Amino acid sequence: MPARPFWRRLALPLLCVGALLGGCAGGPGASGKAELQTSSDQSPGQKRAAIRIELAVGYYEQGQLDAALDEIKLALQAEPGNADAYGIRALIYMGMGEVALAEDNFQRALRLAPQNADVSNNYGSFLCQNGRVRESIAHFDAALANKAYQSPAKALNNAGSCALKMGDRALAERYLLRALQLTPDLAATNANLARLYYERRDYQRAGFFVSRLGKTAKLESLTADVLWLAIKVQRKLGDAGAEAGLATQLRRHHSASPEYAAYLHGAFDE
Repeated sequence: MPARPFWRRLALPLLCVGALLGGCAGGPGASGKAELQTSSDQSPGQKRAAIRIELAVGYYEQGQLDAALDEIKLALQAEPGNADAYGIRALIYMGMGEVALAEDNFQRALRLAPQNADVSNNYGSFLCQNGRVRESIAHFDAALANKAYQSPAKALNNAGSCALKMGDRALAERYLLRALQLTPDLAATNANLARLYYERRDYQRAGFFVSRLGKTAKLESLTADVLWLAIKVQRKLGDAGAEAGLATQLRRHHSASPEYAAYLHGAFDE
């Protein structure tokens, strides 16, 4: 079976693949109870598919989307009902900008494995990114309803971010504070809470989460929109030194961004 780390980065399931997704339980043993499946229980087709999926993930992470897509095609030839393969192919198509194909593959994956929390979370993110924000929440909730889900903070953060997009700050706050309780150092959650409180004009709380963000992530790793948010928060708080330091990071790493252009034009309240 493939090792957990690279699967976790893609937010896709690790413990079971293909036909093993249904709870990871095998047939009854001598005691009459179901036995846990291991790699030795996989058919030759499942093993070939698992290898191809691992290769596809590697190519995907390197940005070699055509090569990743070819590996997924081979995985599905080996095991046509592999839900993981469809879930990964959906992510690949997202990266290619193929929205219709991505949706089709997400739906195929969920038909094969409706309890797959990771695919539900990824599909929710896809819907949110493509303007179907209200529809996305149900998929995050479906992921969170699975008690075996190992990355609930990610789904909570995604749900909170999407609730912010649809202007429901109370719902966003509930999701984000739950995410914060589970994983206090998740940078995305701290950034989303800073945004939430900035929008509420609660600048002290926004500043608190901007400060936490500086402790949980390297400034050079922050996206332009997060740095711009942090600049605006520090400006509201009157911390000129912190504002200047963040502006330097924005210029250094995102000089061609709309956020840096907004900073140069002094569009702090737009």
